[in-house]
Amino acid sequence: MKILLGSDPELFVFKGGAPISAHGMVDGSKEHPLIVQDGAVQVDGMALEYNTDPATTLEQWEHNHVSVQKQLKKMLKRGLSLEATPTAFFAEEVFNTTPAEALELGCEPDYNAYTGMSNPKPNAKVKFRTGAGHIHVGWTEGADIKDPFHLGECRALTKALDMYLGMPSITMDADAQRRQLYGKAGCFRPKSYGLEYRTLSNFWVKDKKLRAWAYQNTHKAIKYALSKNNSVPNWVKKVINENNVGNAAYYSNAYNIPRIL
Repeated sequence: MKILLGSDPELFVFKGGAPISAHGMVDGSKEHPLIVQDGAVQVDGMALEYNTDPATTLEQWEHNHVSVQKQLKKMLKRGLSLEATPTAFFAEEVFNTTPAEALELGCEPDYNAYTGMSNPKPNAKVKFRTGAGHIHVGWTEGADIKDPFHLGECRALTKALDMYLGMPSITMDADAQRRQLYGKAGCFRPKSYGLEYRTLSNFWVKDKKLRAWAYQNTHKAIKYALSKNNSVPNWVKKVINENNVGNAAYYSNAYNIPRIL
């Protein structure tokens, strides 16, 4: 089976140590991303998002991230920087001067792999925004995203991704603030090519070791989901939703699930 991995991390723009709205900073949008070499870039609310082309190897995955991040940074004005922070707290005046459409959250629904139901729309009235690090897994083409069989595959793989990515990530990203809006266990969107795993924040895009961890553990989750004994223990969901760092470390070690120490 040929596996393709892509991503769409969100990064915040900082000026003088404080986050500012990225609205209007690049030409790309959610509907019409700006295509660049090895991926695409776009404005996503108050953040900037970059997309990486599907990769079949770790080397290609790393190349795509470095390439698109570098291009996005060059689009910023002097004195601005990009930060992969899971939560960004904006000054009140930033919210007051940002267009309403850029403040919206949850325009498209995502789903809970454990219940099969759509997740509640997040509260856009909070005075912070969150940065995601979604991973796209492709294993098919032209699948009907409402087909029960495809949804079943997506739900099973999402639970395995919780075990190999979501749960151990708590030891590297203990930011509980983001989970008020996004990042609960089992969060996914079905895609015609596979799925979008939406539990992780953007913490893993910061450096080469973390990007390699995300790639390799995604493949471990896929292997686990395809195995005969592929049930995911109930504690996986509990650890993620409770943001329990101690239990995340304990279970990662007990089940030999790799993490960056």
